[in-house]
Amino acid sequence: MRAALAAWLVLSLLGGTGAEDMCGDTPAGPSHSIPAPQLSPEERLSPHMPESLRCDACHAIAFQIEEQLRKAEGKGGKKALKESDYLEVLERSCSQDWESYGVLELDGEKRLSGPGLPRQQPLSVLVSGGPWPRRLSKLCHGYVGEQGEANIYGAHRRGPAALRQLLCHGDKGPCAGRKDRPGTPKALQNEL
Repeated sequence: MRAALAAWLVLSLLGGTGAEDMCGDTPAGPSHSIPAPQLSPEERLSPHMPESLRCDACHAIAFQIEEQLRKAEGKGGKKALKESDYLEVLERSCSQDWESYGVLELDGEKRLSGPGLPRQQPLSVLVSGGPWPRRLSKLCHGYVGEQGEANIYGAHRRGPAALRQLLCHGDKGPCAGRKDRPGTPKALQNEL
């Protein structure tokens, strides 16, 4: 339903669909059609984040963790948080609804889009909801469990770049070894 609503909104903005168009008049300008991304069975049905989107997902998670920790520190005057406080913030960060994230297709490649990720093509259809929020939450909890809350908070205190490095670009991170834009499959990187 959200995908259909998003597609209708984009198309109505492009085609200039106003009240006069709804009354049977022909639209004044040319209409444009932007198809929704065609998702593979894995992208539609798997409970796991597809490999090709894990780097983008990691950057979204790092952004959300950074934002939540920054807000919590701001309440205390930028002082370091107590362990119990940052544990609570990290849990809240991973358990949020993640509804503002979804997938779109850009130049034939599917990309995750949402807050903290590079702005994508302005005229594209974003498919949100469905499995994406669960996948992001699951990955977030996995990163926190794997890296440890104290390690993540320490990286946050060093700055956003340090947190992204820890979660996404380390030796085993989903963006490890990717020199071009996030989201390039590792298999292609190894063939080059």
